Amino acid sequence: MMERIIVYDLNETLYKKSSKDEFFKFICYKKDYKLIHSFQLAWMYLLYSLNLVNKTYFKENFYNYLKGIPPHIVQKYAKQFWQIEFPEHFRKDMIENIKSHTQNGIKIYIITGGFEIYTKYMEELLPVKVLGTRTRYEDDNYKIEGVTCNNEEKIRRLREDVDGDYILLAAYSDDDEEILYHAEEGYLLDDEGNLERVNK
Repeated sequence: MMERIIVYDLNETLYKKSSKDEFFKFICYKKDYKLIHSFQLAWMYLLYSLNLVNKTYFKENFYNYLKGIPPHIVQKYAKQFWQIEFPEHFRKDMIENIKSHTQNGIKIYIITGGFEIYTKYMEELLPVKVLGTRTRYEDDNYKIEGVTCNNEEKIRRLREDVDGDYILLAAYSDDDEEILYHAEEGYLLDDEGNLERVNK
């Protein structure tokens, strides 16, 4: 039987905020980081906004604040972070839909550009499978394996993960990205939280 799947983006879609930014603030609070880190990150944002660096380079350098924090510690912080954020800062209707779809035998994925090292904990909070940007911890730094999990990479990772044929019933994102058009129904979330179907 063909597997039925629904995909949600995480940041500013299922989760109302940017986990990349919020987890950074959380780690800064935990580690008592100094202002210099904020200046470094602001510089990286500027380079990225001017299209002077690609998304993989940007994310690898943005996440330099995790330098020297081994995976088991990052995962401990991730647990603390998500337990604070969930469910208050998530879209209640989407949470209810995820639970209802799961009961009806539909498999739910969260596919995000966020690093799996801190987004995977979502699997403990919801009946979902999380696919994010994969990294390896090398020389006290997190290096991206392959490319960031965005746009076409989301579709490739989904195909890689599913064992056999599947039908993508719906996809939700705040970005007008490829996976919305890969689904039977693709929904784009605007700044007010309204959904617009993009592939009618």
